[in-house]
Amino acid sequence: MEKYILITGASSGLGKAAAKKLAQEGYKIFAGVRRQEDKEQLESLNPNISAIFLDVTDDESVEKAFETVLQKTNEIFALINNAGIALGGPVEYLPVEMLQKQFDVNVFGAIRVAQRFLPLMNGKDNRILNISSMASYGVFPFVSPYCASKRALDMFFNSLLVECKNPNLKIISVKPGVVSTPIWNKSVDACEKTFENVSQDCRNKYEKELLFLAQNARNNTQKGLKAEDIANLISKILSSKNPKLSYNAGKDSVFARFLSYLPQRVCNFLVKNGLKYRLKK
Repeated sequence: MEKYILITGASSGLGKAAAKKLAQEGYKIFAGVRRQEDKEQLESLNPNISAIFLDVTDDESVEKAFETVLQKTNEIFALINNAGIALGGPVEYLPVEMLQKQFDVNVFGAIRVAQRFLPLMNGKDNRILNISSMASYGVFPFVSPYCASKRALDMFFNSLLVECKNPNLKIISVKPGVVSTPIWNKSVDACEKTFENVSQDCRNKYEKELLFLAQNARNNTQKGLKAEDIANLISKILSSKNPKLSYNAGKDSVFARFLSYLPQRVCNFLVKNGLKYRLKK
């Protein structure tokens, strides 16, 4: 029996790697994209990939994607909520519009898609995989929008799991550490554009930290796990009869989980002084 999987944010990075890996294994993939060139490129990778236009922040786009999927199947084996952005900056000066954008993509977008496609997930074994982050443990300064959105994503979907009347629906959170993907450069570009007109007071207080964090983020495009590593983990989760509720990927993700177990005061002390040490190097 053919198994269909919907992946949001599949034009690059983790989503693209997952689409390629799962298509090679015989799954039928609906890969969410927003540009024609990405659609053509993805579909050229494997005949099992059908790229569909999907903007998770737009109700009409989600509805059109749903109708497209219905033309081929009335059951989705798995939904992989991968679409996401990473925004940041000092809380003291964060534009509310930036926070709204962060949550609209990472949280409300995932909920919007899940709500629409849940009617197609009433089989004997269906799964929702959320690509969360080690940031969901909330121990990273100056990226609070991203941390908060990933924590909220996990909380909303854990509530869905508890509330859901379908006993065969499994919901899994995948929490990678740093992964070498384009999200870092895109995120820094977006943040720099937002803060290019910030007050001098903000620059005086936080310029050194923001420059360091921007450079560190850009460096992440060349280090950490590969997107294919996460794609392999996703494949194992989908084939597991009894997957765990949460998976850490990478030593840094495991360390972040450990930090989250500490008393908040101790955790704050370690993170704050760790940042000070790195700024002095």
